[in-house]
Amino acid sequence: MHIVTSVGPLVSLIAGILILVVPRLLNFIVAIYLIIIGLLGLFGGHLH
Repeated sequence: MHIVTSVGPLVSLIAGILILVVPRLLNFIVAIYLIIIGLLGLFGGHLH
């Protein structure tokens, strides 16, 4: 079993797929993505 240790690429992949499916979600997805990346940056991004 492989555990994903890097959240950024996974979030961006999901966001990209959602944008392709529903282009109107672009602003919402980008905002959520930036918030998540910002929080990970502030708190170190390590969930060990």
